[in-house]
Amino acid sequence: MSDNFLEASPLLNRRVMLALITAAAANSVLGCGRAPDGPSGPHSQQTVAGCLVSPEQTEGPFFVDEKLNRSDIRIDPADGSISQGVPLQLVLQVNQVSNNKCTPLSGATVDIWHCDALGSYSDVRDNAGGSVADTRGKKFLRGYQITDASGKVEFQTIYPGWYQGRNVHIHYKIRTDPKSEVGHEFTSQLFFDEAITDQVHALAPYARKGRRDTSNSSDGIFRRGGSDLMLQLTKGPNGYLGSYKVGFLMS
Repeated sequence: MSDNFLEASPLLNRRVMLALITAAAANSVLGCGRAPDGPSGPHSQQTVAGCLVSPEQTEGPFFVDEKLNRSDIRIDPADGSISQGVPLQLVLQVNQVSNNKCTPLSGATVDIWHCDALGSYSDVRDNAGGSVADTRGKKFLRGYQITDASGKVEFQTIYPGWYQGRNVHIHYKIRTDPKSEVGHEFTSQLFFDEAITDQVHALAPYARKGRRDTSNSSDGIFRRGGSDLMLQLTKGPNGYLGSYKVGFLMS
């Protein structure tokens, strides 16, 4: 793998993105409509109108409502620095599940946040076992997008690192109206294939952290439905495309 693979890169161009998304769709990477006896086993959630209802998971202590409307979350607006790591283009398709129907949810706010290659979150005082204890004022690897008419959002980020006691993951939160107390809200996490994680984490800058101490199977949060929250990864020329289809149960 060339050194260019690790450099912060612009958004994958449209031709590459279309090719990757087409390949992902051909392999059913969006995860909609899996039967309860499928690969998710006993943790599978209900399926409504052919759409799997995504499991809700803990927000954790590191959500900060930065109100950063941006697609490329690698850049820290505080100082212009760029988080280094293997590029990850994240594509989320958000569907609302209600009245026994599964339809695209447009106009929703989707926040994502995760740690950097060495396990640190931005804008927190007590970090998650990363090399930096206090990152207040930093805003790397955080941001939100608004779902389009097809319920889709896209982010440019990096493959996450790890920190003590947790597997590799990305947090996400969906809100239909962040300014209102009557809006719907859904919070969960996304997880990664461990074979791919091993390959990525063997590279710089991840390798400085050493081998992670928690696998998917040993992570308590993952065991509560994580197999239904796996990102489907397709390797591209500059990194990975990660796709997931969210089934947002509107109560």
